[in-house]
Amino acid sequence: MTSRKDHPAPAAETLDRRWHLARDAVEVDVAEIEYALMRAFEAFGRWQAECLSSVVDVAASGPENAMLHIIRMNDRPKTIKDIARLANREDIPNIQYSLRKLIGAGLVVREGSGRSGVTYRVTETGHKVTDRYADLRAELLISAIRSMPNFPHKLEDATRTLEFLTGIYEQVARTAATHRRSAP
Repeated sequence: MTSRKDHPAPAAETLDRRWHLARDAVEVDVAEIEYALMRAFEAFGRWQAECLSSVVDVAASGPENAMLHIIRMNDRPKTIKDIARLANREDIPNIQYSLRKLIGAGLVVREGSGRSGVTYRVTETGHKVTDRYADLRAELLISAIRSMPNFPHKLEDATRTLEFLTGIYEQVARTAATHRRSAP
């Protein structure tokens, strides 16, 4: 019987994975998922922007594209508060800027007034664009995901994990905000 020390350790086990945010195994795991989340967020944003650019000549960021689809969700008009809540965002001025951009592109229309309530809905052009986006998404992204064995089940687990992490980050952000100290 050979022992573990008779075989060299795989490269992953010999790498020093510690850094200023990760001093022990749990901190390493958390830092690595955070780093993966950052990279995934940026890749997702690039994907969204490129997919949208493939179906319409509009320069929109990933979050602006997401906003377009949130407004289209359930084919119901949304208030700015609805959009912010559904996107888990608090940056209303940035949301307003993005809405002006989507309105200018003819993809979204603003309805109502301050007294009756302002809502945003996708225009007929916006419907066509989001439908073409969905078609291209299915052709490229969904077909790639379906080609990977058991990947749809892994997505379910990842979604649950991300939802759980979202709740943890929300709670610790509130805690950090209530315990701020003055700068030294």
